[in-house]
Amino acid sequence: MSPRITPFLWFDTQAEEAARFYVSIFRKAKLGKVARYPEGSPGPAGQVMTVEFRLDGQDFVALNGGPHFKFTEAVSFVVNCKDQKEVDYYWDRLLAAGGKPSQCGWLKDRFGLSWQIVPVAMNKLFTGRNKAGAQRAMQAMLGMVKLDLARLEQAYKGA
Repeated sequence: MSPRITPFLWFDTQAEEAARFYVSIFRKAKLGKVARYPEGSPGPAGQVMTVEFRLDGQDFVALNGGPHFKFTEAVSFVVNCKDQKEVDYYWDRLLAAGGKPSQCGWLKDRFGLSWQIVPVAMNKLFTGRNKAGAQRAMQAMLGMVKLDLARLEQAYKGA
């Protein structure tokens, strides 16, 4: 059975390039069907129209829809990382070839799509019983660009 909801990403003309880029980063990833514009359609006949791909079990479709719409930070994808090594891995690769870091673990890749690269242990720091520790960890996070789990844990402990 197919997933009920599939993110559909609008690109100008880089749908296939973006799909290949994302598939090259995620370890459990696969490029799927590529559909091309037929004669008499809104795009040039033969040009890639859509590209299906899967990242860690999540299906996506990339569309070459023209320059009409751009990505904004209002929609982002969270990559939950098991440790700092994974944070570093995804951070570096998604920024490759023209991405831009933001703050608090957010970045835009070279296509303008927003990602949040987050260590899963961070949630425990913000939701634990130590309210003062959670506040210190939050303040530490607000001063970061790429998230540093060790620094967040130190802030939580008051170190």
